[in-house]
Amino acid sequence: MDDEALNMSIRKFLKMVGVSSQREIEQAVARAIEQGKVAGSEALPATMTLEVPALDLRVSFDGELKLQ
Repeated sequence: MDDEALNMSIRKFLKMVGVSSQREIEQAVARAIEQGKVAGSEALPATMTLEVPALDLRVSFDGELKLQ
């Protein structure tokens, strides 16, 4: 195994996930506000699940999205 190659591919994957996730969340919040589903001042619980089936890895991370 090449530790440096693994590290770089992990960083690239996490960067893609971070940027894409942020965009999806921002768009979903904007739609929800437009549709009156949220007021825009809430704190919304959120969960992110990471899966790597070949490694039998499945871990969830819980957090909160504060809209104000």
